[in-house]
Parts: sequence; C-alpha cells; structure tokens
Amino acid sequence: MSVTSGLPFLKPEHLRPSLTSPGRQRRHTLPASEFRCLTPEDAISVFEIEREAFISVSGDCPLHLDEVRHFLTLCPELSLGWFEEGRLVAFIIGSLWDQEKLTMDALTLHKPHGSSVHIHVLAVHRTFRQQGKGSILMWRYLQYLRYLPYVRRAVLMCEDFLVPFYQKSGFKVLGPSEITVGPLAFIEMQFPVRGHAFMRRNSGC
Repeated sequence: MSVTSGLPFLKPEHLRPSLTSPGRQRRHTLPASEFRCLTPEDAISVFEIEREAFISVSGDCPLHLDEVRHFLTLCPELSLGWFEEGRLVAFIIGSLWDQEKLTMDALTLHKPHGSSVHIHVLAVHRTFRQQGKGSILMWRYLQYLRYLPYVRRAVLMCEDFLVPFYQKSGFKVLGPSEITVGPLAFIEMQFPVRGHAFMRRNSGC
C-alpha cells in the first residue's frame, strides 16, 4: 500500500467513504475541499499563485516555473496542494536535502538519499489569505511527513518577519542562513519530524 493511500486527507475522492445516503446522487462532481500531492500538470497554477504572492514583497519567486516543474517531476510526494472545488488555493513544495545546513545547492537540487525535507515555498492564493489556510496546510503537511519513514526533519529559510508564523507551527530557529539572494538575508528553521508528538489544532483555526 502506498503512503498516501493510508492517509484519509490524501486519499483520492473515489476511495473515500460516501457522505451521501444510498439512492441520493451527489450534487457536485468535485469535492468541496481536497488535499493531494501536486503533479507537473499543476505547475502553471502553482507558479501563478507564487508569483503574485512573492513578487510584490521580495521582487522574486523562491521557485521559477521550470524549477516548479523540476521538483514536481522528481519528488511530487514532497508537495501538498489544497484545492477548493477543483481550484488550487494553497500549496507547499519540498525536496530532500542531505546536509545539516542549507546551501545554495539546496535551492535547486533534490537529494534522494537525504533525510531532511527542504520546504522551498508555501503560498496561498490572494483571495484566500487571512483565513488561516497557510497554517492549516503546514500542519497537514507536517503530519504527512511523519508517514514517510526516511524523513528526519523539515527545514526552511525565511525572512525575519515570517519567523513567528513558522514558530506557531512548531519550527525552531537554527540561526542565520548561509544563503542570501541579492539584498535578502534569511533565518534557517527546522521542525523535528521523528519523535515529535502530533500538534493539536483547534477545529476553529
């Protein structure tokens, strides 16, 4: 059995228990809300959300379109998308890394034998921001990583103003990142996947 088939929030819709009574037809063919790993076919939707979210803030995107396709081809199982009625509204893209600290190579490489998941980007569509979707998606992603036996931790880099957001998800500050992009400096953070108790979330979050 695949890892994703054992997770209720990642199961294909046709394999989930029906919520309608016998004899009643579903009103909609698309699920109201769905979480699944992304594919290269999702790359354009991913990049459109990412470009809008980052260009106005930092002037560049963490991943360009060819890099999005690159990671969704090499390691789609390390991505997670949130879809509302078939429309992508938020996503995370990760890849494996095999060193304790992130380096410039971590921005473009996937290390298949690594035990750290480098989270490249988390972004939410502009019309769905300020609704807690980013933190909910991160919580689901970290739960999902616990089902991957080769993953020891999740690691990311972010600007100072985002540190409190990731701390609320359980990430700890490691210190300044070795990576700089133009004038931008970053803080490196990690979340210990192995041996870390599940975080509880209030259903109203």
